[in-house]
Amino acid sequence: MLGLIGLMFLSVDPQVQYTVDEVMEAPEEFAKDDVNVRGIVKNQSIDNSSSTFILQGSDSQITVSFAMIAVPDGFEEGRMVAVNGYLIRDGDFWKIDAKEITTGCPSKYETE
Repeated sequence: MLGLIGLMFLSVDPQVQYTVDEVMEAPEEFAKDDVNVRGIVKNQSIDNSSSTFILQGSDSQITVSFAMIAVPDGFEEGRMVAVNGYLIRDGDFWKIDAKEITTGCPSKYETE
């Protein structure tokens, strides 16, 4: 039984979550595989006609395309989200083609 549990943990590849700033320091390093990035949905950046929004960090920001997925409940401007997707160069800029967007519990991010 313990061996089976050990094999289960070895086969699970936990995905590291990076901040927008960490990814944008060296985006080429993250463009090889899918990436999991957390940040805040910038106010007034959600564009439903192009299915994009801007994910912001402390110093950097990146455009996210959510054209191929449904956004979760609680997705809104000013909210902390995690985006799992592919980082690609779009001309002189970088963007993430989202495979999944996850929102957290609002109380987790609100100040008291």
